Amino acid sequence: MREISSPATSVPLLRRFVSHPLFWPLLTLALLVLGNGLVNPAFLSLHWRDGHVYGNLVDIANRAAPLILVSLGVTLVIAVRGLDISVGAVLAIAATVAAWMIGGESDVTRFPMAVAIIAALVAAALCGLWNGLLVVKLGMQPIVATLILMVAGRGVAQLLADGQILTVYYKPYAYFGNGFLFGLPFSLYVIAAVCLSLWLILGRTALGLFIRAIGGNPVAARVAGVPARWITVGLYVFSAFCAGVAGILVSSNVSSADANNAGQLLELDAILAVTLGGTALSGGRFSLAGSVIGALIIQTLTSTIYSIGVPPQVNLVVKAALVFIVMLLQSAEFRRHVRQLLGRREAGEGSA
Repeated sequence: MREISSPATSVPLLRRFVSHPLFWPLLTLALLVLGNGLVNPAFLSLHWRDGHVYGNLVDIANRAAPLILVSLGVTLVIAVRGLDISVGAVLAIAATVAAWMIGGESDVTRFPMAVAIIAALVAAALCGLWNGLLVVKLGMQPIVATLILMVAGRGVAQLLADGQILTVYYKPYAYFGNGFLFGLPFSLYVIAAVCLSLWLILGRTALGLFIRAIGGNPVAARVAGVPARWITVGLYVFSAFCAGVAGILVSSNVSSADANNAGQLLELDAILAVTLGGTALSGGRFSLAGSVIGALIIQTLTSTIYSIGVPPQVNLVVKAALVFIVMLLQSAEFRRHVRQLLGRREAGEGSA
C-alpha cells in the first residue's frame, strides 16, 4: 500500500532543502537569470553558428572563468583560516611573464609557447610560496603577508613590462581565451578540469578532511599529526597557481598584458564569490561548488548592470547590497529572529 506524505512530513523536508548551503546561492543565480530573461527574452537564447554555441549564458560563463579559478584557490586558503588578497597582482605577473616571453608577433615567438606558459605558472607558484612562508614560517597575519605582494606584485609586473602594455598576437596563445572546443569556449574545459581534479583530490583522499580539521582547530590538527604547516603553504601555492592560470586566460582573451590594470580588484570579487557560496571566513567549512556559483552570480550581476544601462560606478554598491542580502538569508541566526518575530506577530493577532 502506497504511503501518502502528510504536510507534517513535507515541512521538515522543505526546511532541510532551504537550509542546504547551496540553496540561497542557487536561488539568487536563478532569479538573476530569470529576471534577465523576463526583461530581455533573447537573454536565454542559445545559437549554434559555425560549429560554436553562442548566447548570453555562454558568454557569462566564459567571462566568469578567471574569477572562478581565482575563487577556487581563495576558497581553500580561507578554509584553513587564511586569506589571499594578492591574487590580482599574481594574475598580472603571470600574464606579463607569458606575454613578454611569447612576444607581440602573430607567427613568431621569443620562446616556445609551452615554455612561456610554464614560466608564467612557475612565477605564480613562487608568489604563492612566498605568501605561504610569510604566514607559516614568520607568523605574519595572512592579510598583511598577502598585502605585501598585492602592492609589490604590481610593481614587479610593471618592471617586467617596462611600464608598457605588452601585446601578444600569437594565434595559438589566443586559443586559450578565445578558442572553442566541441562548440564551447576552451576556458570552460579548463574550469571543468580544475574542478574535477579538486573533487578527486579532496573527496577521494584525506586532504579534504585535513583542510577542514586545520580550519576548525589548527592546534588540535597539529597535535593529531596533521601536517598543517605544509598543507597551508601548499594551499597558498595552489591559490597563486590558479591566479596564474587565470592570467593566461585573461591575457590571451584580450591579446595583451596590462600590468597596472589586469586583475584589478579581482581579489575582492573572489572573496565576495567565496562568501556568497557559503564558505565560512572563520575556516573549517568550505564549498567549492558554492564558490563557482558565487562567481557566476557576480558575473551575471555585472552583465545585468551593463545591459540595463546602470552607470559602472554603481556596480560595487550593487554587489555589496547583494552580498549583504544573501548573507542575511544564509544566516541561521537571522532566520531564527525572523521566525520569532513572525511568531510573536501571529500570537498577537490571535489574542486580539
